[in-house]
Amino acid sequence: MMFEVEKMENEEIMAPDYVQELVELIRSGESEETIAEQLDNYHDNDIASALDELNDYERKKLYQILGIERVSEVFAYLDDVGKYLDELELEKAADIIENMDADDAVDVLEEVDEETRKQLIELMDEESKEDINLIRSYDEDEIGSKMTTNYIEISRKLSIKQAMRELIAQAEENDNITTIYVKDDDNSFYGAINLKDLIIARNYVELDSLISQSYPYVRDHEQIADCIERLKDYAEDSIPVLNETNELIGVITAQDIVEVVDDEMGADYAMLAGMTEEAELEESVLESIKKRLPWLVVLLALSMCVSTITGLFESVISQLAIIVSFQSLILGMSGNVGTQSLAVTIRVLIDENLEVKQKFGMMFREMRVGFSNGLILGLLSFVFIGMYIWLIKGKTPEYAFAISACVGIALMLAMTISSLVGTVVPIFFHEIKVDPAVASGPLITTVNDLVAVVTYYGFAWLLLIKVLQL
Repeated sequence: MMFEVEKMENEEIMAPDYVQELVELIRSGESEETIAEQLDNYHDNDIASALDELNDYERKKLYQILGIERVSEVFAYLDDVGKYLDELELEKAADIIENMDADDAVDVLEEVDEETRKQLIELMDEESKEDINLIRSYDEDEIGSKMTTNYIEISRKLSIKQAMRELIAQAEENDNITTIYVKDDDNSFYGAINLKDLIIARNYVELDSLISQSYPYVRDHEQIADCIERLKDYAEDSIPVLNETNELIGVITAQDIVEVVDDEMGADYAMLAGMTEEAELEESVLESIKKRLPWLVVLLALSMCVSTITGLFESVISQLAIIVSFQSLILGMSGNVGTQSLAVTIRVLIDENLEVKQKFGMMFREMRVGFSNGLILGLLSFVFIGMYIWLIKGKTPEYAFAISACVGIALMLAMTISSLVGTVVPIFFHEIKVDPAVASGPLITTVNDLVAVVTYYGFAWLLLIKVLQL
């Protein structure tokens, strides 16, 4: 009985394999009408995932059953849409792209070569061409390059009944209808209306009373990095994009925001790893080398500085060889706290309204955190390293705890200074208008290695040799 219950629970937990179901449906031999009816039960994303499991003939059969409009919705979910477009005639491919949202169409066109792209655009209607060319006119780091022209816009002069009629008319071409945007007499952006408010409004109510005139917006030429936090904070289904004359030219949807955040996180992660760009799975070895080598050359030069400075303390090492055993502890912990401060600072610097006073406050705060953590870890190091050298290595207590005191104090100083470095470096990059994420983890770690070596061996020379004369 218990076995049967567990079996039932496992069956309930297992998610259905929609992709396999779709493949079996296409290969079932059922009539096109039956297949079309059942395809309505599946999400476009699952159909897109199933394409790779089908052969060329089966895919063409599926396209015919789905129709141009549904195929365009399916293609919007594909990552490598270029190989599927190659299977189609140019005219059919152009029809599919023409039916996509303009931003999705631009993404798809980026997957084909320049000559094919020109031919596809030439085969589209004028409205599609204008929308696509508008989005392609922006640099990839401008918010205008991520917007879509799929939105509803009405005049503020309409009555409730007229506004509903206009909504229904435009909804045939645009399905982003949750928020309805309103323009003034001069075509400038006036505000926005929630669809629910319009639906439940009485005919005698003035349309103006439904309009939110303080609705958030972004400018088309704004840098994505500069406005991404605003987009996230408002958490709307879409945010209007205005040009220099305050006219609405597009919207950023919630899905666009997710993609933008994902792209920004990928780029920041790549730079924090010491690379100039996010690595692609399909890129060649040579491309990967080009992305990673510049930072590695800089880090090599800094590492040579660390080695050179270590060499300057050769006399200290020859007299007290045991201190080399604890070098990795100092270097590792200083690198860790520097990277922590870097991560915190980059996160805070996203706020463009941060004042100079707040930046200095952040520096001193990170120093206090580094000092406090360093003090605690330094005391622990003093006790345990002293006990280790005394009891395990068989040295005298005076000698053992002199060495551990040097390690503990050097650790505290190195962590304090490294916390400051991890804060100052990204702030410096930010002030000179360079993305602070380029102050990458490897760079901070190497700089802090330099700090730790000077602090550790310098303090060992001063305390152990000059003062205690060990």
